[in-house]
Amino acid sequence: MGEIKTVSVVGLGVMGKSLALNLLENDYSVIGFDLNTNLVQRAHSEAENLATSAKFFPASAISAIISGSQSPRIVILSVPAGDVVDHAIEDLLEAGLSEYDIVIDTGNSLWTDSISREDKYNGRVRFFTTAVSGGEMGARFGPSLMPSGNVEDWKMVRPILEAISAKYSDSVTKDDATSSPCCAYIGPAGSGHYVKMVHNGIEYADMQLICEAYHLLRDALDLNASEIAKVFERWNQGVLSSYLLEVSAEVLQHQDDKSGKPFVDIVLDKAEQKGTGLWTALNSLQVGCPAPSLTEAVYARTLSAQKALRQSISQSASKILSQPSAHESCSANRETFINNLHDAMYCAKISIYAQGFDLMRVTALEQNWDLNFTEIAQIWRAGCIIRADLLNPIATAFAEGGHGQSKLKHLFLDRSIHKVLQDNQEGWRKSVVSAVSSGVPIPVIASCLNYFDSLQCDALPANLLQAQRDYFGSHGYSRTDESEDKKYHTTWHSHSKEEVRTS
Repeated sequence: MGEIKTVSVVGLGVMGKSLALNLLENDYSVIGFDLNTNLVQRAHSEAENLATSAKFFPASAISAIISGSQSPRIVILSVPAGDVVDHAIEDLLEAGLSEYDIVIDTGNSLWTDSISREDKYNGRVRFFTTAVSGGEMGARFGPSLMPSGNVEDWKMVRPILEAISAKYSDSVTKDDATSSPCCAYIGPAGSGHYVKMVHNGIEYADMQLICEAYHLLRDALDLNASEIAKVFERWNQGVLSSYLLEVSAEVLQHQDDKSGKPFVDIVLDKAEQKGTGLWTALNSLQVGCPAPSLTEAVYARTLSAQKALRQSISQSASKILSQPSAHESCSANRETFINNLHDAMYCAKISIYAQGFDLMRVTALEQNWDLNFTEIAQIWRAGCIIRADLLNPIATAFAEGGHGQSKLKHLFLDRSIHKVLQDNQEGWRKSVVSAVSSGVPIPVIASCLNYFDSLQCDALPANLLQAQRDYFGSHGYSRTDESEDKKYHTTWHSHSKEEVRTS
């Protein structure tokens, strides 16, 4: 079998067109199809302006993919998640796609759907997936890719996916010879989209974390957008360096031409979402793995959407925080406040990643996946939305903790990570106190701290909770002075309140 140099792309919206242009610039000719012929024409027009010998072939019908290429064909789907994926595959099969051809779903599909589709199309077509992070610019110039599916299919598509992926280099020169592709085989069907789902959960929390820092600097310190941007720019030169902090600073510096005001001040404070954060929150509850900050980030968006209710309560409720003492205290110690908030951001960011990786660990055990957390951290270092310098020590922590399904059970157990948390927790705690005193909500920063404190607590009050459950529901309990597998119940409603063993 010769080298594959032609790839078909079905769906030429923002992401599909960007992937097609990326393929062309990496010397892969592209057969492009979309039900919207205007999108095909737009992609063709932009492709003609590229300095590449690879060709873009506009397809007027999906059958052109079959007639214009030889088997084994590689067909990239860039269509909305859900039934549209199945409709596209069925159309391709009807046009003549065979069991020797590979279809790659690059959309934001639910990971369980990917598992179902591998079974559904088994023997009809080789169904493969690669989750894509990086948005439009990432897809165009190099995204972070999380491929999963049959290993033999991975071997065939690997050169293509690695070619178009982002490249990360530790060197200052960014020499291609020393760079590594931000693309690694994740595992069996569904695992790549699962990892991308958790990536998006982390993204939700990281974005909310930055918003809470902005909120505190704006309302507790009275800094304007430009001043906050300068704080973010300074932070971005150190351990907090990340794509999201960088773009936040740029947004805060931008002025609205129409009003002359800072752009951020004219944007309505109602956040929207596409649902992947919700999927992560639901998954954490389903598998019994706490990810409170990832979940709080989803709630923060839904709460922001209740704009009318917030305005009504704000206007009618009595102002509990009527005294300005807390605000004056924050303003009087401006640099100390900012430094404390920096430390809070650092610790909370670690906590967010810790929650995400622990969720992956628990689900991987349940699904019998051998996820390599070192590689996952490494492929997130470039091209993707959550790329950050912090991913380097995280990758190191998992590499030193053990390969594959890491022996390191939690990031907080890594000595270097734990030392960072211990050394910076004072500023973290003071920032939470300042926020509470100033009446500024910080659900993610506070939940990150609560998560940290809960995992450090050897004796949580769940003993009382379990006793309550036994009292009204006869649910039983284990004793601290006996093995946990022995279960007891106290006959609370009898005169004797006798304890009886139930298992």
